[in-house]
Amino acid sequence: MAFIEARNIEKVYSDGTRALRGVSLDIEKGEFVAIMGSSGSGKSTLLHTLGFLDSYTSGSYSFGDREIKDYSETEVARIRNKRIGFVFQMFNLLQRASVLENVKLPLAYSGIREPLRSKLALEAIESVGLGHRKDFDVAVLSGGEKQRVAIARAIVNDPDVIFADEPTGNLDSGSGKAVMNIFDKMNKERRDRIIVLITHETNTARYAERIIKIGDGKIVDDYVVKDRISGQEEYIK
Repeated sequence: MAFIEARNIEKVYSDGTRALRGVSLDIEKGEFVAIMGSSGSGKSTLLHTLGFLDSYTSGSYSFGDREIKDYSETEVARIRNKRIGFVFQMFNLLQRASVLENVKLPLAYSGIREPLRSKLALEAIESVGLGHRKDFDVAVLSGGEKQRVAIARAIVNDPDVIFADEPTGNLDSGSGKAVMNIFDKMNKERRDRIIVLITHETNTARYAERIIKIGDGKIVDDYVVKDRISGQEEYIK
């Protein structure tokens, strides 16, 4: 059984819009997956569904070894906090708080007490190369630095899955490359963690080992682009 299993997922909004149309996919532990599609293709809706941020209309979805319908609301909240990390295009940071305060935020709901909270947050901040900025307010950082703070916040609880929704969408090419190099490093350092990346940019998707293309709410292609063992880049259907 794959860690993530979706079967015939449908998402229909109240106005009748069908955002997802029978989506089925499996994602194994350790996979680095890019989900590609144009605006309105359903890729962000799929990520929000897989990340427990939105409900689906019909179908089934299993996370870990259980179907989502078997989790209580409390368990779902715990999963979002401890087992999933989110990185968004707009960063979603507290602008008038420091880098350290932002990264510590998920730990406030984890039961972890000081000084361990600060220690874990500092380790996450150092891992994205921002140790020298830990006491700076987020508002004074560049876009690339803000996204690195968001990544540190996403990994501070050492989650099983990281969902990144257009993480380079608001960045220049240099900052975008730096951010994707961090994801690549994370993937290599912890090979049992899943990374699911939403993007419409080919240069961003190439960091992944597998590409899923979605259009009109349906998966239209799914293929391996990089061998996980050798690292050799070749398109393998």
